[in-house]
Amino acid sequence: MIFLQKEHFDITGMTCSACSSRVEKAVGKLPGIINHSVNLLKNSMVVEFDEKLLSTNEIIQAVEKAGYGASLHHNQSLSKQSPTKIENKAEDIHTQMKKRLFISIIFMLPLFYISMGHMFSLPMPSLLLGTENALSFAFTQFLLLIPIVFVNFKYYSVGFKTLFQLSPNMDSLIALGSSAAIIYGIYAIYKISFALGHGDLSTAHHFSMDLYFESAGMILTLITLGKFLESRAKNKTSDAITKLMNLAPKTALRLENNQEQEISIDDVKLNDILIVKAGASIPTDGIIIEGHGVIDESSLTGEPIPCDKTIDQTVIGGTINKSGYFKMRVTKIGENTTLAQIINLVDDATSSKAPIAKIADKISAIFVPIVITLAIIATIIWLFKGESLEFALSIGICVLVISCPCALGLATPTAIMVGTGKGASLGILSKSAQALETLHNINTVVLDKTGTITQGKPQVTDIYTSKEVTLQQLLTVASSLEKLSEHPLGEAILQVADKHNILTLAVENFKQIAGQGLSGIIDNSICLAGNQKLLIAHDIKNEQLFSLGNKLAQQGKTPLYFTKDDKILGLIAIADTIKATSPQAIQELKNLGINIYMLTGDNQLTAKQISKQINLEENNIISDVLPQDKEAQIRQLQNQGQKVAMVGDGINDAPALARADVGIAIGAGTDIAIDSADIILMKNNLLDVVTAIKLSKAVIKNIRENLFWAFIYNIIGIPIAMGLFYTAFGLKLNPMIGALAMSFSSVFVVTNALRLRFFQNNYQTSSINKDNSSTAINIQAIDLNTSKGDDNMGLLNNLFHKNSEKQTEKIISIEGMMCQHCVRHATEALEKIDGVSDVKVSLENKNAVIHVNQNVTDEQITNAIVEAGYEVTAIK
Repeated sequence: MIFLQKEHFDITGMTCSACSSRVEKAVGKLPGIINHSVNLLKNSMVVEFDEKLLSTNEIIQAVEKAGYGASLHHNQSLSKQSPTKIENKAEDIHTQMKKRLFISIIFMLPLFYISMGHMFSLPMPSLLLGTENALSFAFTQFLLLIPIVFVNFKYYSVGFKTLFQLSPNMDSLIALGSSAAIIYGIYAIYKISFALGHGDLSTAHHFSMDLYFESAGMILTLITLGKFLESRAKNKTSDAITKLMNLAPKTALRLENNQEQEISIDDVKLNDILIVKAGASIPTDGIIIEGHGVIDESSLTGEPIPCDKTIDQTVIGGTINKSGYFKMRVTKIGENTTLAQIINLVDDATSSKAPIAKIADKISAIFVPIVITLAIIATIIWLFKGESLEFALSIGICVLVISCPCALGLATPTAIMVGTGKGASLGILSKSAQALETLHNINTVVLDKTGTITQGKPQVTDIYTSKEVTLQQLLTVASSLEKLSEHPLGEAILQVADKHNILTLAVENFKQIAGQGLSGIIDNSICLAGNQKLLIAHDIKNEQLFSLGNKLAQQGKTPLYFTKDDKILGLIAIADTIKATSPQAIQELKNLGINIYMLTGDNQLTAKQISKQINLEENNIISDVLPQDKEAQIRQLQNQGQKVAMVGDGINDAPALARADVGIAIGAGTDIAIDSADIILMKNNLLDVVTAIKLSKAVIKNIRENLFWAFIYNIIGIPIAMGLFYTAFGLKLNPMIGALAMSFSSVFVVTNALRLRFFQNNYQTSSINKDNSSTAINIQAIDLNTSKGDDNMGLLNNLFHKNSEKQTEKIISIEGMMCQHCVRHATEALEKIDGVSDVKVSLENKNAVIHVNQNVTDEQITNAIVEAGYEVTAIK
């Protein structure tokens, strides 16, 4: 029998993927290991093991034997954890790296100036000019190098340690390359001193030109710059958990001896009776025992429409009571709450991510031993052939210098940096190099529905009026009642009424009826707004209307009924509609050969309706899932060998975003979703998922090219540096030439990476159907006394048209628009004109297409655009 135990460890001393691989390898050899994963970004390790065969101390000893530090990570309860403490560790590392980079640059600049200035006839102190001052020239460079070496000494301690343990990494390359230059430079100082003491100015001049202190300093400074950028990414790893923790309120209202008492959330106990008022966050999980509330659970479930909850229904800590008042009995506290479980899922998912093996680290594991071996062999051979120690030593050092890992170290980060910058210009932000590297291998994309495929907020989709009732009468009653409600469904109705210039009326004796709707008196008439339960409770029935409402509900819409003095005015259906770009984005992903799944907490019927609109197969729909289930679904796909990208926008998506190989957050999503994700789409456009994948493929191709050019100089230069052509052709590579070749390889790599600035996506955004049917409101008048609608009434004009006026289309050419904010300003200016409808402003075409009635003049249109700050060049 296996006695499974799972522990989290903090790991210290890791600097690259070779380090994390070594830790994993060392722990993996232990008996009783079931599963283990090292996270380089978080410097952590999660281990599942049989506690009968293995102890935590043995795991720690295995890590320490491999050359790294390990300690148990002690999690505190949700209520006791401090977000500040969580952030401090990452912040300290980032601050230390920033100081190292600053000091390195401060001393690197004068070092580089002194070493290279004489080559460009730059002004130099007389103390450093001339062969007679060669010693001061060399020693000054050495003094400037010492602080750079001192602040970056970790490269040497780690690099040589891993080298001696036969597991060289990037630090080993850095240490060897810079050490070779430093040792040769010190040797040159002694030669200069000896030569000057004996009047040998020729030798002194020769060695003063063979100093490589600036090469050592440049290597250390450039690598530190890369480490600084990496630490900045690491500094954000705790934000998601910190903000999740901040969802839970710090205090609660407890009812004790019929008195309200504000207490700390830490003092809440099981079965306590808490009071939750309108606008307050629910302190913890519980059951309503008195009253009711309209609960916004979008932070946890992703459902945009708040739900009515009353007696005996459960509420979740961290959600918000939008309106109402209720008493609840506490059923869960601390780590047992839903919010705490989600926090743990996010933490576990980020900790268990497999480290991405860097191409450079894989190659360096072979490259470094080969280079060292070749340098030693070359030195020994030339000594045996009778050459001087200086000659043989220069051969060995030249081999090391020309194989310096500067270009190798720049090959990946330069492409990543340029690719990331290009992505930012396209509205795609990558939070780490790992994300951009991994994305090119993605073969499965999982899309959250609410706020990702859909708009994420309720909108009016259908309006049915009774034959004897005008659209204005229905909207007047509806908006007057809903204006006093805090319900988001009411906000959707008010938005429509505002577009139609409906004036609300005074409401007397306004009431919110839990689980049913609203009531009030308007113009001495009793008016109702709500669901079927509300009408039935007031003995108002109409089978035709209820049948219509049920059909709308089956389409994933929420029907609301409105009456006045027991007379039915009509029905307004509200739903979360799909985004205009969603269908094309899904088709573009299919064209890339990517499997697409829609993951949603909605019921299967609603999910199927959405899938039809976006042309997604029913087999690829996963519905009725909770936040925990979303994370499990991602894990299941990964277990099948899929490389998964998750796209979401809500807090409920955070565990799945963290678990996925690449988490992609829609820009309009919650901060927690954004912090849990690896890539953020700023323009809230699913087509940017396609762009991000294509950009990733371009970056990886560029990295491979860079690695090729980083090594081609070594392949050509190392044989020459070893002196293989010296005997036959007298060709010997000077260490300075070797350093120049190394530098040129770096320049070539950077230049190649800059080509990514010209990356372009190849789909046409103009092909998007701007008149997507999901955004059009279906308005009909129906005869509620018959079994079918009045064909003579038919489909009414769009809500933003006036029935009695003939409309014509006008195209307005506009100059001065620079961004989407300009588009919004121009749109708002035109929509304010009475008689203007169907406003579509295009930044790409620099025009606006509108429909106007005969009373609207070109002068009105021009004045509106000019007042908005733009210029009208033509109206057609």
